[in-house]
Amino acid sequence: MYVAIEGVIGVGKTTLARLLQPAFDADILLEVFEENPFLSDFYGDRARYAFQTQIFFLLSRYHQQRRGVSEVVKAGKSLLSDYTFAKDALFARINLQGDELDMYHRVHEALAEKIPLPDLLVYLRADTDVLMQRIAQRDRSYERNMERGYIDELNRAYDDFFAHPYDHTPILIIDTNHINIVQNPDDLKMVENKIRETLGIAPFQPSLPMK
Repeated sequence: MYVAIEGVIGVGKTTLARLLQPAFDADILLEVFEENPFLSDFYGDRARYAFQTQIFFLLSRYHQQRRGVSEVVKAGKSLLSDYTFAKDALFARINLQGDELDMYHRVHEALAEKIPLPDLLVYLRADTDVLMQRIAQRDRSYERNMERGYIDELNRAYDDFFAHPYDHTPILIIDTNHINIVQNPDDLKMVENKIRETLGIAPFQPSLPMK
């Protein structure tokens, strides 16, 4: 079982991966983003630092997933990841243009062929105002200059990108606006149950049919 969790900055991807790890007895792969030396500058001047930031992320995600995902999948272990390689192209479409975007796509396409696809993609979504509240609450220094307009643009791009399957990967969409997986065990159990039901992994409580 390889499950990747996706969503906009601040939606709770890493938290969910960590909380689900014991339930699925899974290895965990977390995105390394603090190490990007261009990230703080990018949030201050997106146009100037977009290409450097994007290429650094692309290569970092490639090397991490090439090693981490491949080794765990080949060993037959379960894996939870708080990001996908494919979503990198989503950010590129927003942040790059012209020759830089063309160059990025060429590199991404060549690298993507070597990355295993998840069995399920869990897309956590939330309204932009909710995301801004969560970003403020965790108070990471390099996120303090993030503009609401940029997060809203990302949010709409994510909704569009994950509204339908890509690369034949099943997608489970979970609205997180009114759930709290940290403070409410029932909310966490609900998410776990939906993943188990989607993948057919017992035990799970079947969802009631819609009337």
